Amino acid sequence: MDNPFHIVILGGGTAGWMAANLFAHHWSSRGVRITLVESPEIGIVGVGEGSTPTLKRFFEMLNISESQWMPRTNATYKLNIKFSGWSPASGIENYSHPFVSQTDTFTERAFYVNCRTRRLGLDTHTKPEDFFINGALARQGKGPIASENFPFKMEYGYHFDSHLLGKFLSEHGASLGVEHKQAKVASVVKHSNGDISHLVTECEEQIKGDFFIDCTGLASVLIDKTLGVPFQSFKDNLFNDSAVVLPTSVQQKLPVETLATALSNGWVWNIPLTQRTGNGYVYSSDFINADQAETEIRRHLGMLDSDVQCRHLKMRVGQVKEHWNRNVLALGLSQGFIEPLEATALHLVQVSIEMFITDFQDGSFSDKNRSRFNQRLSERFERVRDYIVAHYKLNTRDDSEYWLANRNNENLSQSLLQILHVWYSREDLAVEIDRQNLNSHFDTASWHCLFAGYGAFPKLAPNQPNKGDLFKDQQIDSFLRKCALNFRSHQHHLDSL
Repeated sequence: MDNPFHIVILGGGTAGWMAANLFAHHWSSRGVRITLVESPEIGIVGVGEGSTPTLKRFFEMLNISESQWMPRTNATYKLNIKFSGWSPASGIENYSHPFVSQTDTFTERAFYVNCRTRRLGLDTHTKPEDFFINGALARQGKGPIASENFPFKMEYGYHFDSHLLGKFLSEHGASLGVEHKQAKVASVVKHSNGDISHLVTECEEQIKGDFFIDCTGLASVLIDKTLGVPFQSFKDNLFNDSAVVLPTSVQQKLPVETLATALSNGWVWNIPLTQRTGNGYVYSSDFINADQAETEIRRHLGMLDSDVQCRHLKMRVGQVKEHWNRNVLALGLSQGFIEPLEATALHLVQVSIEMFITDFQDGSFSDKNRSRFNQRLSERFERVRDYIVAHYKLNTRDDSEYWLANRNNENLSQSLLQILHVWYSREDLAVEIDRQNLNSHFDTASWHCLFAGYGAFPKLAPNQPNKGDLFKDQQIDSFLRKCALNFRSHQHHLDSL
């Protein structure tokens, strides 16, 4: 690069510091200067989070070992998301959506075949977690780190304290040369062409940049308040707009999964950390008010008489029309949010950063690839939205107007309508996932886990051949049980860190 290039990130938190670290990792050697500006007066929304396996790739990319960051953030391993009470009419009390690992190449086809056979009315085993190594490990309370003689790559996520992760990443970013300014921005100044020129702090310092990253959360100082990029709400698709958060004490035996339990007007997350447990009730204010939601989560957790304070949060579910507008990229809550049901928040942040790094660099640090980037990222948000919407559309609860309204919701994308059509028409779902090029969003395994987990099958045929169940024929339970012998308890792995 001929001239020094300056990227200014406004706002810290996990999103801001993830961006700072990845930019520094990729571009510091090319003369790119990175400054992160955050106000010490503004906290972050983070309440304790779960991740997808993309976060594992993030730390591997930065050459940060688990022993460096996990103890610092009270982190635990995450192999599963367990859903409880979402489809009671099917007779299924709960099911799990495991992360897919290399070992599963031996078993996942049997899962797909069994699901298709079951859609024909034949009685086969279709419980998702019974076909995947992470499902077997979660059932046994084991961690995902295998012994040296186990030759397959494991995929997994984490639970962590997002405040502590932001702090850790700020320190690591500083070690990579990121300049960290503690200052409150009073105004934003634009060039005559509409691009942002510089930030002005309350102390009247000017912070000039060539490109700016908006990580100011719901305030959306740059992308919305300064550039006026419209926000596209997903309210017609996803009803939830609020959450009430209540921590509880650490669990005696730490599970390796996030628990998502359906309640009367939404669902509660349970995220196990080494120092506490994170809990939050995600709900729609159109169906229940904040006081009622707080009472319900307290009752659910057995804390009606507790004096532990709750936090009440509002969610803006949707995305900005353009994630990259002029010389600004929005990340985190500034760019949008899809409710935390499948832990997609940080996943989408990381994907956004990685896509931007590729497109910005390939365009010689210009806006050459901006349109392509915006189109691809908007598509990513929409397809993630569709997968979350399907959780609500397929529910079989009848205990409130909320669940009935979700089941009767007809505001579905053509992509989701086609997936539902293929499933209920007993066609090959994997072919449809490939046709729509959805494997980079939620893949064939994820969609099968969802449909099978909800028991979205027809009634069993009256005459059963009593054969053709690949779970039994291929002795998958025995295979996974023997694979699991190569792993030790979750607590053992945490202690070893």
